[in-house]
Amino acid sequence: MKRDGDTVDVVGIGLNATDTVIRLPRFPAFNSKTRVVSAERQAGGQVASAMVACRRWGLSARYVGSIGDDEAGEFQRQELQREGVEAHWLVAPGARSQFAYILVDDPTGERTILWGRDAALEIRPEQIERGWIEGARLLHLDGHDAAGVAEAARWARAAGIPVTADVDNVYPGAESLLESVDHLLASSEFPSRLLGEEDPLRALPELRRRFGCRLTAVTLGERGALAWDGTEFHYAPAFLVEAVDTTGAGDIFHGGYIYGLLTGWDVAHALEFACAAAGLNCTRVGARGGIFPIDEILRLARTAPRREAIYDSAALRRAEARSR
Repeated sequence: MKRDGDTVDVVGIGLNATDTVIRLPRFPAFNSKTRVVSAERQAGGQVASAMVACRRWGLSARYVGSIGDDEAGEFQRQELQREGVEAHWLVAPGARSQFAYILVDDPTGERTILWGRDAALEIRPEQIERGWIEGARLLHLDGHDAAGVAEAARWARAAGIPVTADVDNVYPGAESLLESVDHLLASSEFPSRLLGEEDPLRALPELRRRFGCRLTAVTLGERGALAWDGTEFHYAPAFLVEAVDTTGAGDIFHGGYIYGLLTGWDVAHALEFACAAAGLNCTRVGARGGIFPIDEILRLARTAPRREAIYDSAALRRAEARSR
């Protein structure tokens, strides 16, 4: 593990969570009883899970996040230590660590998340040390505590460190954060929530124009991922897998894209690897249950069938001509 002050491949600042993953034979109807297939505690959270994926794939990873001084917080400490991720914990005395109850529909693997986060866990700018970031090859953030991590993104930008962001909602300070993001990897709902534009082919160029990102992208679940680099759209259809639990697919997608970026791959290759990594994660239970080795992810990318594409090359070329 890297020591404080050493250089590191990737630094992540953002959410961690203790998940209780509850598999059900069907999604429960209102005012009903449903038998539980299984229930187990798992470590999760957007940025923490992405850092674990990067570490398992051979990158050195540093994580900064908040926990309470409770048993769940200690669970988070132990999990990242076990994974070999260097962690800097912002401890909120008396607070409950972030938690989630994840209801998984067993026939499809689709999940519904019930979550809670104590307000005392908010990451504030004064809690982040510049030395945790400088010397890194990449900084990864989520948008939940956007106002708190925006300064870290500005430090990275000033130091020439690329910034990736996993943003799923319009939290306070989101626009200020995006001004220092190089690679915006948003949820499919985010562009419409921020811009009021539901068509990604129109929204991604507008996001890039407005905030100056090098690349803007959206994850599209079982439809894959779409990115715009200012010149060209890159679309990667999802892979066909036997989904058991879709929890954490987006987190592992972001880890996969980061791995591709730091390996020097082009956008198309990085998106394909990220989609394959996310797809394989869905074949196991939990946010980090299916982080497969690199060679197995690459094998899936070479051999597995894809889901039906929702964009053809002609539609992408028309959108490119309109957006330049």
